Amino acid sequence: MSTMGTLPAALGPVTELVGRELEAAMLRERLRDPLVRLVTVTGRAGVGKSRLALEVVRKIGGEFGRVEVRDAAAPDTPSALADLAGLAALPALPALHAHVEGRQESGRVLLLLDGCDHEARPGAAGALEALAGDPRVVVLATAVEPLGVYGELLLPLNPLPVPGPVRGGTAAADPHELQEVASVALFVRRARAADPAFALTPENAGAVAEICTLLDGLPLAVELAARRLRLLPPHLLPVRLRDRTTVLSGGPANAPGRHRSLAALAEWSCRGLDAPARALLERLSVYEPGFGLSAAGLSAEPAVDTLMDRGLLVVVGEERGELRLAVSEPVRSAARDALAEAGGEDAARDAHAERYRTLVGSAQAGLRGTGQEHLLRELAAEGANVTAALRRLRERGDAEAAAGLVLGCRLPWLVQGRLREGLEWCDELAGEGGPALPDAVRARLVDLSGAFALALGDPQEAVRRHRHALALGRGVGDRRQNALVSAHLGAALLEAGDPPGARAVLVTAHNALEAMGVTGGAAGAAASLAGVLRAEGDRRRAQELLDRAVEALRRSRDGRGLAGALRREAALALDGDEPARADRALREALRLYGSVGERTELPALLEEFSLLLMRTAPAQRPRTVRLLAAADTLRAATGAAVQDEWRSAAERARTDLGARLDWTDFALAWAEGVRMTASEAVAEALSAPAPSRRASAGPAPEDQSLTPRQVQVALLVSEGMTNRQIAARLDISEWTVVNHVRQVMRRLGCSSRVQVAGAVGRWA
Repeated sequence: MSTMGTLPAALGPVTELVGRELEAAMLRERLRDPLVRLVTVTGRAGVGKSRLALEVVRKIGGEFGRVEVRDAAAPDTPSALADLAGLAALPALPALHAHVEGRQESGRVLLLLDGCDHEARPGAAGALEALAGDPRVVVLATAVEPLGVYGELLLPLNPLPVPGPVRGGTAAADPHELQEVASVALFVRRARAADPAFALTPENAGAVAEICTLLDGLPLAVELAARRLRLLPPHLLPVRLRDRTTVLSGGPANAPGRHRSLAALAEWSCRGLDAPARALLERLSVYEPGFGLSAAGLSAEPAVDTLMDRGLLVVVGEERGELRLAVSEPVRSAARDALAEAGGEDAARDAHAERYRTLVGSAQAGLRGTGQEHLLRELAAEGANVTAALRRLRERGDAEAAAGLVLGCRLPWLVQGRLREGLEWCDELAGEGGPALPDAVRARLVDLSGAFALALGDPQEAVRRHRHALALGRGVGDRRQNALVSAHLGAALLEAGDPPGARAVLVTAHNALEAMGVTGGAAGAAASLAGVLRAEGDRRRAQELLDRAVEALRRSRDGRGLAGALRREAALALDGDEPARADRALREALRLYGSVGERTELPALLEEFSLLLMRTAPAQRPRTVRLLAAADTLRAATGAAVQDEWRSAAERARTDLGARLDWTDFALAWAEGVRMTASEAVAEALSAPAPSRRASAGPAPEDQSLTPRQVQVALLVSEGMTNRQIAARLDISEWTVVNHVRQVMRRLGCSSRVQVAGAVGRWA
C-alpha cells in the first residue's frame, strides 16, 4: 500500500493540464524506468513545472511503495521540507530511509522535491547525496536550472505554443483554428472560470491571440491575463500589455508570492544575478524579440550563458545557423522599468538605434550582389528591431538619420512585403509639413514611395511620385540618381499601360546608366524596356535586350532582379509557344524568390506558374488550385491590389478549375492553399511535373475531360496496380474501379492498361 504526503497548498489545486500531454507522458515513462534515479523538470518561472510534476505524481504514485512530497516554498508547513539547505538533518529524511530499509517487500520510493532554486539549491544537492546510496529512491525535482548532479535526466518545459503570424502580420481570427493552439486553449478555460459567459468569437479571437503572443505563452501569465477579463474586455487587454506585461497581478491568495503578479515573478527570476548579468539583461531589454547575437554585440559576452541557463534569455528561432534570441516576459518589462528608473533607458535605446543604423548601412553594398540572400534574410529576422530603431530616431528628432535608415530598407521592405508601412514612412519624412531634409534626400524618399505605390498595385500613383522625384532631383544635379528614377518611372509607365511613354523614358535611362557603369540599374532598365518591346510586338529585339539583362544580373548575383527578368523571359517564351522554356524560367525564378524570402512579387509569379501548369499538366488541377489560393492569400498579406488583366485571368482560371473539379475537391485544395506559407507555396510549385519534351501521341486528358477520380484511377493503373489494389487505395468498390478503367480507356482511346500507362506518361 502506497502513501502520499499531504500536498502543500502553495502548489495549487488540482487543475487539468492544458497542452502538456507529451511532456506528461515523457515524465511518466522516465519515472517508471527502473534505471532512472533523478529527473529534473526545468524551465523558467511560471511555466508550470510544479503543476506538471504534481499531476504526474498523482497519476503514477500508486506504482511506488511510498511517495513523499517536499516543497521548498513552504518551509513552515509540516508536510513540506523545512528548508532544503538543511534537508539531511530533518527527521523526515531519516524516517524515509528507515521506512525503506525496514520494509524489504516494498517497491521504490518516489520523492518530489519542488522548487530547488536560489538558496534552496545547496540543500537539494545535499539531499540527493544522502539519498544516492539507496537504489530504491527515485527523485523528481523541479528547478529553473539543472541541479548539475551526476546521473540527472532533464525534462525541459517550454512555454505553451502561441498563434503564429499569418497574412498581414496579425493572428488568425478563426476561433476554431485558434482554440487548437495550447496557449489560447488555456486562456479560454481560465477566462470561463472568471466569467462563465466568455466565449471565443471571431470578434475577440484576434485580441486573445495577441494577448497569448505578448505573454510568450507563459502559463502563469496567460492565467493572470484571463482573470483580468473580470475588469477589461478582450480587445482592451492587449493595449494594457503592449508596453509592460508586469501590470498583470491578482494571483490566488494561497499561491506563492511570485505567482501572484508578473512583477513579483520577474523579481524572483532575477534574484541572485551578478552585476554584469543584470546590466546585460537591462541593455537587452530594449531589443525586440528575435535579435541575433551578432546584431546585439553579444558574441563575447560571458553573461549570455548565465542568462540563458536561468531562462531569462531564450531562443526564439534560428536563421541560417544563427540563434534568434529574446528577453523573456515578464522579465523584459521589469528590466525596462529598472532601466528607466535608473535613468538609462534613453541611452540604451540610442545605442540600440545606432547599432541597427550601422547594420542596415553596412548591408547596402551586398544587397545587390553576392551577399543578397544572406543579408535579406538577416534583415528580415531583425525587422522588428530595425523598426524600433527608426521610431527612436524619429522620437529624438534625427530626421536625416531616420531618412537614411528608411532608404536603406528599400530592398528589404520590398522583399518582405512591408509596402504600406514603407509608404507611410516615406510620406511622413518627405511629405508636406515633414521635417527639414536636403533636397537630395527628399527626392530619394519620394522615388522610394513610388516603388512602394507600384508594388501596392497603383501604377498611376507611382508615375506621379516618380515624376515628382525627378523634379526634385533636377535641382540637385545627381545624374546617377536621376537616371535611376527615370528607369523606375519607365517601369511604372509600362504597368500603367503607356508603352510609348515608357519607351521614351527607358531608352534615355538605360543609355545613361550603361554609360556610367551602373550595372544593376542598367540591367533593370533593359528588362523593363524588353517589356515595352514585347508590348509593341517586337519579340526579337525584346529577347536580345532581355538576354543581355539576364547575363548582367547573373554576373552581379542579384537574385531578386534576375528573377524579375526571368519572368519576362517566360512571358516571351509563351508568346512563341515554348511552354518548356517558360517553365524553366519560372522555376528558376521561384527558387530565387524562395532563397531571399520574397513576399511582394511571389504571388504574381505563383499565378503565372499556375496558368502555365493548367496548360501543360491538366492532371495537376488540385495543385493548381492550391497555388492560386496561396497566391491570393499571400498578396492579401501585403495589401497589394492586382491589375484588372491579371484579376480576370485568375478568376477565369478559378472558374474553370471549379467546373472541372468536384466541389469538395476544389474546396479542400483551396483551403490547403490558403494555409500555405510562402516557402511551402514555392515548394508546392517546384514539385509539379515539368512539361514533357516529347510530342503528345494523343489527346491530352484536358481535352478528353477526365473527372478527378478518373485521373486518380489512370495514375494508379500506370503504376501497375490491379483493380483490387486500386479499390483498396481509393476506398471504393472493385466494380466501381472496373467502370472507371473502362471510361478512362474509352476517353483516352486506349485498348489496354499498358496503353493507359503510356498515355499517363505523356501527360507530364
